[in-house]
Amino acid sequence: MSPETFRPLLAITMGDPVGVGPEIIVLALRDPAVYDLCRPLVLGDLTALARARDLLAPELSLHLVEHPAEGKYIPGTLDLWALSHLEPEDCRYGLPTPAGGAAMVSYILTAIRLCQEGQAQGLVTGPISKMAMRLAGFDYPGHTELLAEKTGAAEVAMMLAGGNFRVVLATIHIPLAEVPERLSQEGLVRLLRLTHACLRRDFGLDRPRLAVAALNPHASEGGLFGSEEQEVIIPAVLEAHGAGVAVSGPFPADTLFWRHAQGEFDAVIALYHDQGLIPLKLLHFMDAVNVTLGLPIIRTSVDHGTAYNLAGTGRAHPGSLSAALRMAAGMARRRFGAPA
Repeated sequence: MSPETFRPLLAITMGDPVGVGPEIIVLALRDPAVYDLCRPLVLGDLTALARARDLLAPELSLHLVEHPAEGKYIPGTLDLWALSHLEPEDCRYGLPTPAGGAAMVSYILTAIRLCQEGQAQGLVTGPISKMAMRLAGFDYPGHTELLAEKTGAAEVAMMLAGGNFRVVLATIHIPLAEVPERLSQEGLVRLLRLTHACLRRDFGLDRPRLAVAALNPHASEGGLFGSEEQEVIIPAVLEAHGAGVAVSGPFPADTLFWRHAQGEFDAVIALYHDQGLIPLKLLHFMDAVNVTLGLPIIRTSVDHGTAYNLAGTGRAHPGSLSAALRMAAGMARRRFGAPA
């Protein structure tokens, strides 16, 4: 079997059952082409998936399994491992509950285990509710921290990708005022080396071209508008370059992302959340993918939230989940596909 014909088993976690997760799963798996790329196994709630199927694609059949080997993995069939059977009061659209939060976490933990045991080759996560997680007693900022802890990953990073437009975040969900103090030469060098290694292993880029965004306007113009470029960013770029990473910068952010969109770079290191996500979502609002770099397992995700206001309306767009499935399948083929 060649890497091109290898169909990895991907564990798809539903996310919060009362959000749009069940609906985007049905919409994404309604496409027969998905089954040419992978074997999708849904981990979630029976009631939630059944009502999404009834609303959006009643022609699809539900096939319940209790082990990945029991799946059919053929177009027209949704293979579901029903890890929860929520009561009606816990299935009201847009209303997170402790039971729903506990179920949501159980999907993720089971999927991690399947990947660690080699029963699944990748994890694709639906949108979760941090509120529901906390209601259930799980105090994590999000997926990334939970995944890092449960897999023992020493160093992880968040990459958002739309096609070949890739942005890796040096800081994530922190106040903007705290960004300069969170940046360090050591931390940036680790991030650059991690990004370089992951793009080589899972994206097939022999020598990925990285660029670092400046923090200050015009890359501070020699220190006129801030000292972070001279004191932190430039030394980090030079150190990483000396270690074999093809990296350049820092470049002014107002021109760097246009250059990236033209194909000059394979990924950009953005120094704070909105610096990277504004250009990404401008170009790839409907099909961007969240990828966790540095995990021992493959994990991709939708780049949006639970969209409680859309839950049950049938108007949620599956583009991000479809792209996450394609990306995870490609990563798994490179990592696990048998040589020709």
